[in-house]
Amino acid sequence: MLFAPQEEGQGLVEYALILVMVAMIVIAILLLLGPVVGNVFSNLVTFLQSR
Repeated sequence: MLFAPQEEGQGLVEYALILVMVAMIVIAILLLLGPVVGNVFSNLVTFLQSR
């Protein structure tokens, strides 16, 4: 037990890296699909206002 490595914080760092990776993927998807979603809502509002 004297030479056992101290790895208590390792799990926290791994979870933080996974969280950062997921956040980057979500941001990339929003940047790619953001204008498309905006156009859909604009078309929907225009359609509903014309009725």
